[in-house]
Amino acid sequence: MQYWLMKSEPAKFSIQDLAQAKKKTTCWEGVRNYQARNFLRAMNKGDRAIFYHSNATPPAAVGIVEVVKEAYPDHFAWEEGHRYHDPKASPENPIWSMVDVKLVEIFPRELPLEELRGTKALDGLELLRRGSRLSVHPVSAAHFKVFQRLAAKKVQSAG
Repeated sequence: MQYWLMKSEPAKFSIQDLAQAKKKTTCWEGVRNYQARNFLRAMNKGDRAIFYHSNATPPAAVGIVEVVKEAYPDHFAWEEGHRYHDPKASPENPIWSMVDVKLVEIFPRELPLEELRGTKALDGLELLRRGSRLSVHPVSAAHFKVFQRLAAKKVQSAG
């Protein structure tokens, strides 16, 4: 099994939206970065990913999803007028890919970016590299376990 991190802007599609989707499953469309697309293409059915809310206050890891359908053409790329339209893409030359993911769990608490940055056990994580904007990237098994451990920790009260 491989592990990943997948970013979504909650104003566009949040983990709560996924929880309300039919069968708690959706396609992960709209990736328009070649490296992130290649990571989508490397995903296998059964792989797990951290669902991360980017462009949020605060940005945070919010849950786990499972890949339930491996990469296939992102047909939104050739749908004129769609927000993910790419005029260079077509059914003959799809260019972009997407996978289907299913909700596994919503973390009992969000893991804000600043907390992640302060977690020594996450050193080397792509998400924490300054300037990193990749919306999809691999995560080591050890880092994935750290996310799970942090999410399970009770929020400590001030005082």
